[in-house]
Amino acid sequence: MHVNGKVALVTGAAQGIGRAVAEALLHKGAKVALVDWSYEAGIECKAALDEQFEPQKTLFIHCDVSDQEKLRDTFRKVVDYFGKLDILVNNAGVNNEKNWEKMLQINLVSVISGTYLGLDYMSKQNGGEGGIIINMSSLAGLMPVAQQPVYCASKHGIVGFTRSAAMAANLMNSGVRINAICPGFVNTPILETIEKEENMGQFMEYAYHIKDMMKYYGILDPSTIADGLITLIEDDALNGAIMKITYSKGVHFQDYDATPLPVKTQ
Repeated sequence: MHVNGKVALVTGAAQGIGRAVAEALLHKGAKVALVDWSYEAGIECKAALDEQFEPQKTLFIHCDVSDQEKLRDTFRKVVDYFGKLDILVNNAGVNNEKNWEKMLQINLVSVISGTYLGLDYMSKQNGGEGGIIINMSSLAGLMPVAQQPVYCASKHGIVGFTRSAAMAANLMNSGVRINAICPGFVNTPILETIEKEENMGQFMEYAYHIKDMMKYYGILDPSTIADGLITLIEDDALNGAIMKITYSKGVHFQDYDATPLPVKTQ
């Protein structure tokens, strides 16, 4: 898919990976809906992007993605404003082992809800033009992390859901591709949460292990993740792909044994 002229919705867009993704999409000629729970950060992000790009190219919507009704309303606003939806990036995520129920709502449930909403608007079955959905997971979605078991579970869930939903979307001839990205440590505000008891809870005393892992694996710049995401959009052959991005290997993909594809019945 060519990005130029397309309409994208990015959650968690005000900072970190989401902001880098929004900038990359705008540089490629897309129009971008910036969705974030922080009103202040969202307004600041929109203003900064308006200095680089035409203001009508972006739309900021204040939304807590864990609120199902508000999330549905957000998708409706985006399509009403831009006229369509071509690219969805379910990026919003938090680290909070203390309030793990809320974390699951944001990290996993909102990704599932967002994916289904994206399919509702983009699927050719519903009169859409097709498109692509990219779900942001983590290397923690492919390996165990003792200090963040529920965060790890949420990211594993994204990987399993993405691979399965991609097969389902293909089975339904939706014209929508669904992929996921599993980055290593990225220089975003979420890294700061491992130093806070309000986020780590009972695992706070083991946070130094994560710091040691950061030193060992290195820390990526958000722009590197955005570059990988553009690759997923532009390569029409990628569906159900799990892209890994690490400091040492850059962009590469998780290998899986071949999965028997369900037979389409026409």
